[in-house]
Amino acid sequence: MKALKTLLIDDLLQRVNASPFLFVVDYTGLKVDKFAELRKRLSAVGAEIHVFKNNLVKKAAEKAGYPGELGDHLTGQSAFVTGAKDVFGAAKILKNFHAEFEKPVMKVGVLDGNLLDTAAIKVLADLPSREVLLSQLLGMLQAPASALARVLKAKADKDGGPAEEAAPAPAAEEAAPAAAEAAPAEQPAA
Repeated sequence: MKALKTLLIDDLLQRVNASPFLFVVDYTGLKVDKFAELRKRLSAVGAEIHVFKNNLVKKAAEKAGYPGELGDHLTGQSAFVTGAKDVFGAAKILKNFHAEFEKPVMKVGVLDGNLLDTAAIKVLADLPSREVLLSQLLGMLQAPASALARVLKAKADKDGGPAEEAAPAPAAEEAAPAAAEAAPAEQPAA
């Protein structure tokens, strides 16, 4: 039996270490078909929900270096949500699922080793997705460059533009006939 516990703890530790986040939810009263629906929705954002014994999760969390306060929340019927990357998507799904079915109830979370209370998890759920945040950041980074380009163009337009545009050089074909007219004709040698 001890070997089985060690195997389960190692499996759980591997999941916890592979995920930047862990959410603990109370799934009491959640019917099997609803649990399967929640699992399907979480899967769409690369997250998983599993049920392990609380004491096994506590031991895996200790080995992973998670805050000790996490163990205080590991009571009752707990399910554990982990994922590869999209913490915002997983939090949003849990929040929306709870709003729809009143279950599961969020207990606590861990993000990058920091303990999150339910209010912090709700804030995460309300943030835009990673892709939206990255596009907003890119827009903010591009804004100063485009503003600078507009300022430089406005300055150039105000000053009459660059020197090349103010006084264009004559074309080579136009310059040659003018030079020929100005030069005296050569006299034939006697």
